[in-house]
Formats: sequence, C-alpha cells, structure tokens
Amino acid sequence: MIIEHVAMFFDDLEKARDFFIKYFGASSNEGYHNETTDFRSYFLSFDSGARLEIMNKPGLQEGVKEVETTGYSHVAFSVGSRQEVDRLTALFKEDGFEVLRGPRTTGDGYYESCIVDLEGNSIEITV
Repeated sequence: MIIEHVAMFFDDLEKARDFFIKYFGASSNEGYHNETTDFRSYFLSFDSGARLEIMNKPGLQEGVKEVETTGYSHVAFSVGSRQEVDRLTALFKEDGFEVLRGPRTTGDGYYESCIVDLEGNSIEITV
C-alpha cells in the first residue's frame, strides 16, 4: 500500500503552487475548477513520485496553525543531502520565511530543519 497523495487547503492557490515549484521542484498539472462549487485544485508532482494536492474553495474557515497540536503536523521533503538541507534552509531564511528549528541532527538521527510556509504551515526539510 502507498499513500497516493496528501492534500492541503490554501488561501492563495497560485502563490502556493509557485512556492512548491520554486523551493521543492514540483511540477504542476493545469489545475481543476468545479464551476458549480468554485472548488479549485492543482496536483503537484515530485521527482520521487509523491504528489501533493493544493486546494481552495470559497467559505473556508481559518484553522489554528500551531506547531504542536494533534492532527496535521508537517509535510517533510527529503532533499538528498545535509548540504542541500543547509542551502535550502538558508534560502528560506533569506527570502523572509521563519525557520522554526535547525538545521540540526535530531535525537533519532534525522538531519533536518523546519520552516513556516507562506500560510503558516510547517514544512520539514530533511536528508
């Protein structure tokens, strides 16, 4: 069994798509729009075969996005090396994104950093 995709709602769908393309090398489909409900989405694909669906629709309630709560915690991207974790973390910081922690080696041996994306979601960058 495999996880087919993970989905996240965003207020600004175009900015979210550009974010994942710029920083994580995603490729995007042409998008989907249900004219009846005004639901919109893009499927983003990554070199590993993983997919992320980013979505938007009118009337979404703003959720509380705390770093440590039950439920969704973060999406993790493996970037292949410690050097790439360092480089990408520095780029995020340079571009004005909050770095929550790292780069660091965790107690269970992961080398990682964690940043906050353009809408307050935690994104982990790991080897």
